[in-house]
Amino acid sequence: MKACAMTDTGRVRTANQDYVYAQAEPLGTLPNLFLVADGMGGHQAGDYASRYIAENLVAHLKQADSPGIVPPLREGILKVNGMLYQESLKSTELNGMGTTLVAAVIEDSTMYVANVGDSRLYLVRNRLQQITKDHSYVEELVSLGQLERGSRDYREKKNIITRAVGTEDKLEIDFFEVSLEPGDYVLMCSDGLSNMLEDAEIEEIICSELELPEKAEKLITIANDNGGKDNIAVVLIDPQIGREVSL
Repeated sequence: MKACAMTDTGRVRTANQDYVYAQAEPLGTLPNLFLVADGMGGHQAGDYASRYIAENLVAHLKQADSPGIVPPLREGILKVNGMLYQESLKSTELNGMGTTLVAAVIEDSTMYVANVGDSRLYLVRNRLQQITKDHSYVEELVSLGQLERGSRDYREKKNIITRAVGTEDKLEIDFFEVSLEPGDYVLMCSDGLSNMLEDAEIEEIICSELELPEKAEKLITIANDNGGKDNIAVVLIDPQIGREVSL
C-alpha cells in the first residue's frame, strides 16, 4: 500500500485550518489509518479544532483494544468529540469551534470509512465515485427535492454544514464499508479541493501515470490555479489490491 498526505493554505486564506494524517503501517489494533479534518471557527479556533481532533484520535487509537475496525473508530471519534466540546467551553476564543472529519482504514480488500461534515472520500475506479455524503444544508434540501444540486443557491450556501465534530456533546457518525478492486485509488479531501476542480479533472490526474506524490501535488496546484479560495487537504491512497510486490 502506498499513501501520501498534503495540505496547502490556498490563495485566499491566511491560515491553514485543514489537517491531514496518513499511516499505512499498523496503529494500535488497526492495520492503518488515514484522516482529513477541516476546522471551522475563528482564526485560531479552526486550526486548533482540526489538529486537536486528529492528534487525540491517533493517540486514542494507539491505546485502543476494541476488536474490529468500526468499534474502536466509533469509540475514538465520540471520545475526542466530547474532549473538543469541553475545550470549546473553556475559552470565548474557542467557543463554537468544530471540524469536519473523514477517516479511513483498509483491511485486506475492504475499506471502512467514518464521516462527519462535508470533507469527502472518493473511490476512483476509472471514474470518480463519492462514497461519503455531505452533511450540509444544501444536501439536505436536495434530498427533500427543494434544491437542485449545482444551482446558484446550491453553490452560494454549500459551505453551511449541519454536522461537525466538537460543536455539541453528542455526535452522529456515518460509516461506510467499501469493497476494493485491483486498480482502485482512494482520494480523501477537504472542500477546498472538491469545490475547485471538476470531477473530470480529478479523474484525469489520479488515473495518470504520475507517481502518487506528483498526483497529489498536481491536484493542489490545479485547485490553486482555479482560485484557491480555501485551504486544500489531500490524502491519496493506492491500496495495491491484488498487485504483486517485488521483494
